[in-house]
Amino acid sequence: MFEEKEALLLDMNSTFMFGEDRFGQGEEFSEYYQSIGGELPGEIVNRVICQSYAYLDEKYPDEKCRHSFPSLEFAIAANAHMEIPEHEKEKIMETFSFHEQGVISEMYVNALGRLEEKFKLALVVDIWAPKAMWVHTFKELGIWKLFSAHSFSSDHGMVKPSPKPFEMVVNELNFPKEKCLVIGDSIRRDLGGAQAAGIDCVLVGGAKSNMAVASFSSLLEFQESLQL
Repeated sequence: MFEEKEALLLDMNSTFMFGEDRFGQGEEFSEYYQSIGGELPGEIVNRVICQSYAYLDEKYPDEKCRHSFPSLEFAIAANAHMEIPEHEKEKIMETFSFHEQGVISEMYVNALGRLEEKFKLALVVDIWAPKAMWVHTFKELGIWKLFSAHSFSSDHGMVKPSPKPFEMVVNELNFPKEKCLVIGDSIRRDLGGAQAAGIDCVLVGGAKSNMAVASFSSLLEFQESLQL
């Protein structure tokens, strides 16, 4: 079914990274912040991160923000209601990254390695914090080298379902679109963006749509279906 495909454009959250976006009630953001040497009072850090997250969460579905999504730094400045020293702002952003990032299990690390033996791999990822913590984690796990191209929304402010991040990655890979396949868990963002870009899409994680070329319970099941 996928023999003609040569490149996979992978979503990240809930596709091969899980437990992300820990911004619920009861999260004590100041714990991590203080562990990296932050000096602002905990209640200020908690308030700034909660309000910044709420601000970005409200903007995320807004069609007007699809190609100009606010940066985390802008969100903090808009919601701090006080002057925050630059070095403390950097620690708040790192704390936000820590809570936004999830975990990649060994099973998924291995699956990505097997997929890379057959396909060129690329990332099309929406994150709100700068990508540095994710890149560091990928390098620690030995998977950063598996990806031949990548789009992180916090680099350029374009969020899915915009077709532009997908088109950027396809151009970087230098493959025709018919040789590429998007894999993600979101009907609206991954399938919608892929369709807008004219690229086939496989849904994982339980999402189903007759507009997708196939659906699998997980990326692991997709990888196993290829007998890799």
